[in-house]
Amino acid sequence: MRDIKQRIENVRSTEQIIRAMDMVASTKLQKARRQLEGVRPMYHELKRVVEEIGNKEEVEDHPFYFERKVKNSLYIVLTSDRGLSGSYNVNVLAHALKHMNEGKNEKILVVGSKGNEYFKKRNKNIIRKITNIADARVYYGTENLAEWVSELYLSGEVEEVYIAYTRFENVLSYTPQVERLLPVATGVELEGFGNSDEKKYEPNLATFIDHVMPLYLHMSLFRAFSEAHTSEQAARMVNMDAAGKNASDLIKDLTSMYNRKRQAAITQELSEIVGSANFLSK
Repeated sequence: MRDIKQRIENVRSTEQIIRAMDMVASTKLQKARRQLEGVRPMYHELKRVVEEIGNKEEVEDHPFYFERKVKNSLYIVLTSDRGLSGSYNVNVLAHALKHMNEGKNEKILVVGSKGNEYFKKRNKNIIRKITNIADARVYYGTENLAEWVSELYLSGEVEEVYIAYTRFENVLSYTPQVERLLPVATGVELEGFGNSDEKKYEPNLATFIDHVMPLYLHMSLFRAFSEAHTSEQAARMVNMDAAGKNASDLIKDLTSMYNRKRQAAITQELSEIVGSANFLSK
């Protein structure tokens, strides 16, 4: 009975920690969702602009659009630094690894200690790792990262760039994605935006591309970080909620077991008292 009582106290203490972590994850989720909802419209509009430009014949030889023979591929993989988020990390890492195994010679930029550990165990070519990045530094960090990716691509060290992240749908649904950032897709069908041939770019199209691409890459990375961060907090909140319910159920089971043991002990004591009284009366 003493052991059961101690176990109940231990589980109750763990339950309090779980509830606190659930509240923290819920608060971070609300903040992350607001950030994501703010960046999504800007990203989608920039994506539409660069894809619209990709439909023009004169950009086929531009470095950001030109399809080169692929020798090396850069993968930017977004994971978390902490666990307790269910299958969040496993899903995106497995999805990225499956994409890499399609005969590609990959170079990996991994974000998050979980991803770093995962690829290290598999002897993958990690050329850069980013861990413990503060939420307040994500915007400027992705801007610097976009410059680094652009230099790596334009210098010819990699011929294509992919980003693996988890896209946030809702609190219960988040899907791992692998999307190609560079080169930008050409010939994409766009509906509802009129004829792009009628538009004029000042001072010329090449200069316009050189100015819009850094912003596009920055917003692409920032949006992916926001999607991944929101998905991580949602996964952690759901996981902590499930753990809290499991702790409550375990406490109920242990309490019921304790009461049965206690009742059995009381019954045994009463039986011994009655037996002793009968023996003395004889």
